[in-house]
Amino acid sequence: MLDALISATSVEGVWLVYLAALVAGIVRGFAGFGTAMIFLPIAAQVLSPFEALTVLIIMDLTGPLIHVPRALKDGQPGDVLRLGVGAALAVPVGVWVLSIVSPEVFRWGVSVVALVLLALLVLGVRYRGALTKPMIFGTGALGGFLGGSVGIPGPPVIMLYMASTLPPAAIRANNTLYLILADILILSVLAFRGFLAASAVAIGVVAIAPYTLGN
Repeated sequence: MLDALISATSVEGVWLVYLAALVAGIVRGFAGFGTAMIFLPIAAQVLSPFEALTVLIIMDLTGPLIHVPRALKDGQPGDVLRLGVGAALAVPVGVWVLSIVSPEVFRWGVSVVALVLLALLVLGVRYRGALTKPMIFGTGALGGFLGGSVGIPGPPVIMLYMASTLPPAAIRANNTLYLILADILILSVLAFRGFLAASAVAIGVVAIAPYTLGN
């Protein structure tokens, strides 16, 4: 592992990965989401899809932990649990899809999902109805599929809450808790399927520093 950590700073273009980690950390600390949308389009230019996803999860499990106590206070853990159950059922399907598509499809998928979410937020799309339990469960499942397939579990959940009438503190808290839970689920599936590479884990460990600083 020591050799892997040393080599983590010598991969060609890896400085872009660490720069993306810093910027993604700033966005995550401010908004409570957005890490993957900032990080993956850049990291995917340097790393393979599974490597980029592994680095993202390793660093993303550490930086936002400082926000958990407040998120538990401001958020709705019951709804986050429903999101997590939906995600747990769909993440394995998403990882299977990622394993059979080309890196180019992965890069396009990341970019398209990120741009669609941005466009919907800018256009002011809003959902005025009640957030029912089946809706929350289904949104978590869609997020889990996207997390496993293109590494971005957040957009469906972000849209659900950003388009709702909940107070900003609750929206940020729910997004923060869900994304941490989604990272744990995706990392577990990757490990079970044998898709975790020591080199990618090492780069993720090094990326924790700029990402946490950004947060």
